[in-house]
Amino acid sequence: MVRGWYIGASGMSAQQNHLDAISNNLANVDTNGFKRDVTVSKNFSELLIRRMKADGEYKFYGGSADAAPIVGKLGLGVETNELYTDFEQGSFKNTGASTDIALTGEGFFAVQTPMGERYTRNGNFIIGKEGILETKEGYPVLGENGIIQLTDKHFKVNDDGIITEENNEVVDRLKLVRFDNERYLKKQGSSLYIDTEISGKAYIAEGEERPSLLQEYVETSNVNVVNEMVQMIEVNRAYEANQKTIQSEDSMMSTLWSKVATLR
Repeated sequence: MVRGWYIGASGMSAQQNHLDAISNNLANVDTNGFKRDVTVSKNFSELLIRRMKADGEYKFYGGSADAAPIVGKLGLGVETNELYTDFEQGSFKNTGASTDIALTGEGFFAVQTPMGERYTRNGNFIIGKEGILETKEGYPVLGENGIIQLTDKHFKVNDDGIITEENNEVVDRLKLVRFDNERYLKKQGSSLYIDTEISGKAYIAEGEERPSLLQEYVETSNVNVVNEMVQMIEVNRAYEANQKTIQSEDSMMSTLWSKVATLR
């Protein structure tokens, strides 16, 4: 019976982690460039149950073994195995603003922060007071030659990321990066990502690996509200089922202590 408590508790813990991920997804449904989080659960190892001494024991050289028939398997609960980011492409929204740039395909913008270089899919940029192309949080967007300094608000960005101003004067080329395992990038808030040992270091995307760009567009969140709400209902039902399992185990244990123990 005690094992039943732990099985139910592990299920509740896993469902709580799943619910946290869903809640975060729904909270960011209107965040440009946001990518939904997905939880993956796995089972603990199962126990093989046998009937005790139903057919006795058989002896062999050096010892004996139980010859009882197998009853079945007993699961020992679940745990959250992984929380990863789904980088599926979001849809595009036309804004008409020259500072808005969307990525079509896999890849990231590089931005400079006080903590070092970080990466984002959110191309909702602004021009700062000093004419620097920045994120909404004030982090400079990086070109291949460093910080991008603009003198004309009506600059142009072609599909390869080359920025031009008046008279087709080239300012810089947007620094777009890729990773060996983008799935294992770590979120840092404000639509920023940092590389990890598993994701590998960023490298400049070139050729077929380089995404195309759309100026005057932003990439919206890839969160599907209907799917997330359906998953939330499923999680709540699973959580309640595990909760009732614990309550039933507690009731049986209470009966065991109050009646069976008293009779003995």
